[in-house]
Amino acid sequence: MTTELNITLPSVRQVQTLIKDNTEVEVKLSTNDLLVGKLRWQDEQCICLVDHYDQPTVIWKQAVVFVKPKP
Repeated sequence: MTTELNITLPSVRQVQTLIKDNTEVEVKLSTNDLLVGKLRWQDEQCICLVDHYDQPTVIWKQAVVFVKPKP
């Protein structure tokens, strides 16, 4: 069974724009951790954040409090 991202959702489109523009972001998690890096990809359940050491972290979307461009 294959599923695709619902690109009609504003949140999906915004994350895709952050990925395409290679924008550095802050991702706050429900554990109160704050991660900084660039988003590499997203699927229905997860996003991948690559940090300054080029280390990828897969994050479950249900754990995300917010994603915002880094000032």
